[in-house]
Amino acid sequence: MANRDLIVIGGSAGSIAPLKTILASLPADLTASVLVVIHIPANSTGIHTAVASAAGPLPVVAAEDGMTIETGHVYIAPPNRHLLVFDDTLKLGHGPRENHVRPAIDPLFRSAAAARGPRAIGVLLSGKLDDGASGLEAIKLCGGIALVQSPHDAQVSEMPLAALEATSVDLSADALAIAHAVKRYVREEAPPPVKVPDGILLEIDIAAGGPATGGKVEKLARPSTITCPDCGGVLSEVTGSRPLRFRCQVGHSYTAKKVLQQQEDQVDEAMRVALRIIEERANLVERMGREAAEVGRSGMAELYADRAAEYRGYGNAIRHAILASMKARETEESGEHLTHREVLGAEERFDISETSDEA
Repeated sequence: MANRDLIVIGGSAGSIAPLKTILASLPADLTASVLVVIHIPANSTGIHTAVASAAGPLPVVAAEDGMTIETGHVYIAPPNRHLLVFDDTLKLGHGPRENHVRPAIDPLFRSAAAARGPRAIGVLLSGKLDDGASGLEAIKLCGGIALVQSPHDAQVSEMPLAALEATSVDLSADALAIAHAVKRYVREEAPPPVKVPDGILLEIDIAAGGPATGGKVEKLARPSTITCPDCGGVLSEVTGSRPLRFRCQVGHSYTAKKVLQQQEDQVDEAMRVALRIIEERANLVERMGREAAEVGRSGMAELYADRAAEYRGYGNAIRHAILASMKARETEESGEHLTHREVLGAEERFDISETSDEA
């Protein structure tokens, strides 16, 4: 039987420091490969240098399409491409963005789950929203190991919290404890492979650049009444997924949290546009009223004054709605952390140290 020989790591905001800690702790004779996806802008050029500067004894390579995966190497996803695993080869996918990002963590994790099954170890670090939670669930479904940075240790706790809600993880701890756990799991013999769910394979194909036709999406999702924030098409709800996710027929993929965030931004923008138009109309009607008064048309002047006052009232109502919406959003964001704490337990549940057998 083979050992666990593929480590896939994903992170976003606040993930560089724990990533460096993990990589610096891995030995030069590591009998596994490491693949890394960090959310970066399409024009970013510094991620490879930032990681390589503190990666310890392992060589850090910018992933290229068709590269053979070697043990003892770290491969970093380039900007604007999904990093995927096919057997022992890397593929850079041109598929649609997931949660508005490419590279996204979920495609890497799903492809690792499909390619290596129980031999895969998934590590999710600090970041906003919930990319990586679905992919980590895929790794667990295929028999792999799931490790998550403790929300109490993460600079941004949203991604770790989402993963803890979505699936049963093997360890949630600080970066150094995760590194020790990775070394231990790599030395272990992996159990036999399991059948990969068809839905995972379909989503990997879409991330690689395969067509996301209606027939393909229908195999893994059912139509909803929500429109895609990117293309305006119908979003279909991915069946049986945790967290709740959607795909459109173009292939764009969103979690429910990302859709909600996009909708909130759209509502805010629409209200501000409406406020501008209402205030412009009030100003215009007031000007028309003054002009009517100047020529002695007192009846029209009074009518225009009434209309201006009505528009001012509408404007104030919209302004109050904008402020209320902003306050509600801030309250929801702060309250969400309390809710997660109630659901997931106290700090001691996460800060599990498994370093007793390590030097």
